[in-house]
Order: sequence, then structure tokens, then C-alpha cells
Amino acid sequence: MDHTGHHHDHSAHHGHHGHAAAGASWGTAVKATLHCLLGCAIGEILGMVIGTALGWGDLPTMALAIALAFLFGYSFTLFAVRRAGVSLKQAFKVALAADTVSIAVMELVDNGIIALVPGAMDAHLSDTLFWSALLGGFVVAFVVTTPVNKWLIGRGKGHAVVHAYH
Repeated sequence: MDHTGHHHDHSAHHGHHGHAAAGASWGTAVKATLHCLLGCAIGEILGMVIGTALGWGDLPTMALAIALAFLFGYSFTLFAVRRAGVSLKQAFKVALAADTVSIAVMELVDNGIIALVPGAMDAHLSDTLFWSALLGGFVVAFVVTTPVNKWLIGRGKGHAVVHAYH
């Protein structure tokens, strides 16, 4: 019971900021997706730049970009959770639980866009097509991933697991 004499059922509450089973706010989903996008973008751009600069083919360049996107995406969460005093082992578990689906959806959409834009994979770092396809892919990935994150957070999954450490 609260101070007004009413009993409140908190069994559906996950984390904080109102992450109830009924759903998460769009603001929370946008913040989680932007966090994910930042890590993905750094890794993706770095991978594309390295692969393109080294003259690698499409598949190895994309593989490197995706691997680095996951690495940077997980690293940002890992760093934040470790700062909260969580053990390295537990922080890895939190990062995997928080970001795997979000990063996977983002990478699938982003790399799909890049692969589908004619000439984007053959473009050079100095070409506008290279950067416009890459950045356009990020925009579409953000739009697609935000509702996914909203759904996950509303169920106490995805980025919601990080909120226990804020």
C-alpha cells in the first residue's frame, strides 16, 4: 500500500523508467536504438573503410564491418555496465542480452541496403555513392530497429536489462 491506502501491483515492472509489460515509451526505444546505432556506425564505417582501403572483396569487407559493428556495439554497453561496478563476466552477459538482437537487426538492414544499392559495394572511399549508401542504410536501419527495441524493452528484454545498472 502507498501513503494513500491504495495497493499497487508491481509484478509487471521491469527495470525502471516505466518498462512495464504493456510496453516501453518511444523515447526509451529511440535512446536505446541511438546507443546501438553509434556503436554499429563506428564499427561499420571502420570495417568498410579498412576493407575498401585494402582492396578486399565485398564479402570480406562486409564480414569485417559486421564484426566490428558487434564489437563496438557490445563495447559501449560493456564499458557502461563495468563503470557501474559489475564484474567483467556479468557485464559480458548483460551486453550480449542487451544488444544482440538490436545490433543484428541493424546490421541486417544496413548491409542489405548497401548490397542492394547499385554500385555501392564497388564505390571507393572518395565516392559520394559509398557514403550516401552507408549513411542511408543507417537511417533505414534506425527506423526499422527502433520498433524492435520498443517491443523488446517493453518485455523487459534487450536494452531494458542495462537499466538495472544505471
